[in-house]
Amino acid sequence: MTTDLRIAFLPLTDAAVLAVARERGFAEEEGLHLDLVRTTSWATLRDRLVFGQVQAAHMLAPLAVAVTLGLSQQAAPLSAPYKLNVNGNMLVMASEFAQALDPDISARLDDPLGTAHDFAAAIGLWKRKPVIGVVHRFSSHSVMLRYWLASAGVDPDRDVVLRVLPPSLTVEAMRAGEIDGFIAGEPWGSAAIDAGLAETVAIGERIWRRGVEKILAFRTPWLEENPDSVDRLLRALARAATWCDAPEHHEALAHLLSQPHYVDQPAEVILRALSGRIVPRVDMAPMGMPDFMLFSREATPFPWRSQALWIYSQLVRWKMVEHSADNAAKAASVFRPDIFRRALADSDVAIPGASMKVEGAVASPLAVGSKRGGLTLGPDRFFDGRVFDPERIEDFLAGF
Repeated sequence: MTTDLRIAFLPLTDAAVLAVARERGFAEEEGLHLDLVRTTSWATLRDRLVFGQVQAAHMLAPLAVAVTLGLSQQAAPLSAPYKLNVNGNMLVMASEFAQALDPDISARLDDPLGTAHDFAAAIGLWKRKPVIGVVHRFSSHSVMLRYWLASAGVDPDRDVVLRVLPPSLTVEAMRAGEIDGFIAGEPWGSAAIDAGLAETVAIGERIWRRGVEKILAFRTPWLEENPDSVDRLLRALARAATWCDAPEHHEALAHLLSQPHYVDQPAEVILRALSGRIVPRVDMAPMGMPDFMLFSREATPFPWRSQALWIYSQLVRWKMVEHSADNAAKAASVFRPDIFRRALADSDVAIPGASMKVEGAVASPLAVGSKRGGLTLGPDRFFDGRVFDPERIEDFLAGF
């Protein structure tokens, strides 16, 4: 008997694992039929999940934390037993604005801290407070942008204007002059560059290597009432993620995602993020960034609770929530390594033995304990060299 699951998603390259689970038969082999519901905005997707129109959603990790904490419309406990990807976003700005930055784009992207200071100086030269598009107040990109700007003394609530708009509307908003740049998941930054509207200023992967991005979110009561369906879905996604990470599949994956019912953008543009070959400005050759977006390798899908707590620390830092032991516990509870381990216990997926780690402490590939097979974690450094110990949140916040 086949189980039907409705899953909401946004037209982004990082919805790849869901599309592949459906189209390549991995879900079908687990007895699942996936009805993937294309959605325009994160607010609509959130509501579809919270009010039960779908069973699961491709969701911004900070949004799942915020909904659980009661910060985003209707409060609801959400659970994320699986990460769909890490990294995959970039900040693009109007070429006129970027003229005040290092003209060597390779150097610009390799030195996020120096570029942040250049950006701070460029703010004073611009014709107005720069208007930067963000896809949601509680998005990974918005959190990273705030972290990056603040490193150079820029107050993101005072010195720039952060304007929320759906990813698929970012390019048209730039064309209309409504925003001066934006930070979003691919392929929208590349689309703005191809249109001659922008150039790359910063890459998410260079701000936080292996930074948490999209997760698979469920309403917690539904997740706990349907363990068999959840486990089968996670097994299908794990196989799909391995397929997505294989270089020999990238062209086929780009063509799949280019279809109108998925991302509806040219396959050659979508391919850039998948293959890690980013075109930072319209007149430049691609730059190799092999870790631009990951789906499977290095335990990418594993929901580290320390990453949920890093997100929480940033919500506290920007006074979006008050710090308390109860709030920290709620935030940590969103990521569910227990469900991940249960679902994939009999698979060949390497599963970390711990549920938390010190974020930002891995400078080079590191072999770690795993419940099955060998596991090497990739570098996870923050661009400013800070580390986040999830057991010392107050000390981390005091350091800013």
